[in-house]
Amino acid sequence: MEVILLERVAKLGQMGDTVKVRDGYARNFLLARGKALRATEGNKKHFETQRAQIEARNLEAKKEAEAVAEKLDGQTFVIIRQAGESGHLYGSVSTRDVAEAATAGGFSLNRNQIVLTNPIKALGLHSVPVHLHPEVDVKVTVNVARSEEEAERQARGESVLSREETSMDDLGLEVGAALAEAGDVEL
Repeated sequence: MEVILLERVAKLGQMGDTVKVRDGYARNFLLARGKALRATEGNKKHFETQRAQIEARNLEAKKEAEAVAEKLDGQTFVIIRQAGESGHLYGSVSTRDVAEAATAGGFSLNRNQIVLTNPIKALGLHSVPVHLHPEVDVKVTVNVARSEEEAERQARGESVLSREETSMDDLGLEVGAALAEAGDVEL
């Protein structure tokens, strides 16, 4: 199916381009979300008459997104989750969780604007891209921790996963000392 793009679509084209896409993609995504029109003769004429207004709306939306991007870029949001000693979360942090944390932080974000290729499943600081407008992207940091204190330590760069390394020699001395205390073995 051929469609006329009403806004820039990544990996497809710019506003005003006539592109050929699969029928399902056109019906279920582009047309349903108002990102394109079917490329009929009537729609082509209608688009050309409305082109200036559409470009003006797109430019205004881009300016608003850039204003939000200036404030949002580099922000850190803390998400508290339960995790094991090794740092693996019992659940995961999804786009919805990041959007809710950003909204609680004073920014109005939709979960569709958060770009996560995989859910976050470990403690730590994670860089997450945010897609505010087809031409405006920023990165935020998500600090996933077990508590507020742990989040502060992670933000300072400290490791919250404390594993005490013990060598085999240390283990042998500890076992020998324990047996000597019990009186079974002399050292």
